[in-house]
Parts: sequence; structure tokens; C-alpha cells
Amino acid sequence: MVHRRLFNGSLRTMKYKKEYVAYGLAGVAITTMLLSLSSCVSIPKGAVAVNGFQKDKYLGTWYEIARFDFKFEKNLDHVTATYSLLDDNTIRVDNKGYDTKQKKWKESVGKAKFVNDATEGRLKVSFFGPFYSGYNVIELDAEYKYALIAGNNHNYLWLLSREKTMPDAVKQTYLAKAQALGYDTSKLIWTKQN
Repeated sequence: MVHRRLFNGSLRTMKYKKEYVAYGLAGVAITTMLLSLSSCVSIPKGAVAVNGFQKDKYLGTWYEIARFDFKFEKNLDHVTATYSLLDDNTIRVDNKGYDTKQKKWKESVGKAKFVNDATEGRLKVSFFGPFYSGYNVIELDAEYKYALIAGNNHNYLWLLSREKTMPDAVKQTYLAKAQALGYDTSKLIWTKQN
């Protein structure tokens, strides 16, 4: 009888140990998956990032001319993005905009790193710890006055300018390029800058 109790107790202990091991393995698997996704950034199919990119010329303030709306920029106008070089050679990203519903300014600060070589306009941007998303400069004029930015997929698109406006010819060129890549440009929100 004593042997039977000890044996049953051992079986229960083994059962609990197996459950703990199973939970532990599941936790490790989920953590590994999240970490691999956190550094996974992409570029939309068919899009090519600008080659010969010069980060020093790109730094500074850009005005958002248009964007696809998403929750972090909901109801924002007068949106700017300011890029500056940090000591560790990453880029500080300082996004600001005026929330027209809440009647107040909002700011979000993050950092960007190059995905490959610094001469390719493919960056990954993070505003939330280890989680990055794609920031792909797919069109840029020679003077670094106007830029077309694609995110990871067809849900993210921005037209940026060094001025509060963008010439119609540049705008039409960028819209045509976005449409050729499969973007539905009728969904763009045109940001008020005045």
C-alpha cells in the first residue's frame, strides 16, 4: 500500500513536471516567434528602395503631404517628421502632429536603422521597443526635397516634402508610381499644413 501511494505520487509529480515543461516550451516558442517578427521588415512586392541614398542629405524636417490613415495618425494635421543622427549612428525619428479632435499636439519619438547598406533607402523604424516596421524610400528627387515612402505592405504610404506643399507634377509622378505598385491612392488622406 505504501509503495502504491509513493508510485501514484510519483506519477502525479511527473504529470505536473510534464505540464510545466510543456508550458515552458510553448513560452520559449512564442518568445522566439515574437523576437523574429520584431526584426522582420519588408518592402512591398515590386517596390525598390532608392540606391545611392545619402542619409546626411535626408536628415532634417519633412512635411507630410499625404498618407494612408492608420490609428497612430488618426485625426492629425500639420504633421512633420524630423530626422537627426544619434551618437550610435542610428537615426532619431521625431513625428509631430496636431490632433484636430482633441485640440492638442501629439509627438512620437522613435529610432531608425538601415536594413542593409546605408546607401540603400531601406530602413526599419521602431517606436515600441524591439518592434520595427519598414520605412522604404522608393522615390526621391535629386535635391532631396520630395520623397515617396512605402511601409511594409500596401497599407502604408506617405508623400513627404521639405515644404508645406508639393508641386502637382511631382505629386502626379509619385501617385502614378504608387498606383503601378498596387496602391489604392484614392484612400490617401491629404494632410493640412496651413
